[in-house]
Amino acid sequence: MNAVRIVLAEDQPAMRSALRTILESDGIEVVAEAGDGDAAVRAWTVHRPDVLVMDLRMPGRDGVSATAELAPAGARVLVLTTFDDDGSLFGALRAGAAGFLLKNAPPEEIRRAVRRVAAGEAVLAGDVVARVMQRAASSSLEPPLDDRLTERERDVLWLVARGLTNGEIAARLGVGEATAKTHVSNVIMKLGVRDRVQAAVRAHASGFAAEARPI
Repeated sequence: MNAVRIVLAEDQPAMRSALRTILESDGIEVVAEAGDGDAAVRAWTVHRPDVLVMDLRMPGRDGVSATAELAPAGARVLVLTTFDDDGSLFGALRAGAAGFLLKNAPPEEIRRAVRRVAAGEAVLAGDVVARVMQRAASSSLEPPLDDRLTERERDVLWLVARGLTNGEIAARLGVGEATAKTHVSNVIMKLGVRDRVQAAVRAHASGFAAEARPI
């Protein structure tokens, strides 16, 4: 297995040290550290890591602003967040972050999230994303989804909005994982969004995710 290379952006040295220990114990290589958003941008530009693990609240330039600059350039950003940071988290969603990680998550969950984002997946921490999405859905709703999606694709989007992985979607729908992955790709393409995180944002912001669905 090729080593996953990451840049670790976190303003608290003790937290950076703990995360480095957790990640390196599983063969994940920390190629650089950053204490603020500007340093994170510089480190990503120099090292081009597989994943940028990004705190949201940092002095000077925050993680949301740095994510908004780097995600369109191809950065895979895994956000570090806390339960009391809804506004910043929703900003990071809009900015194009590929995943969300609670700072108090168990070590194995942290390592798994980094590897999933490095592999091109999106990581939706269910409790965090559901909270932010509910807030989004209750504020400024986007227009309802149109008829581009088939009923099966709507089922898939509804499950994506709840943070299910491809394997979990496959088990829920009684199909193979490759089939579920194809459905997810079709949903992303038809919605014209970047990835499954953005698809989940769209589902919640349009009110679709709040609908009851007999799956």
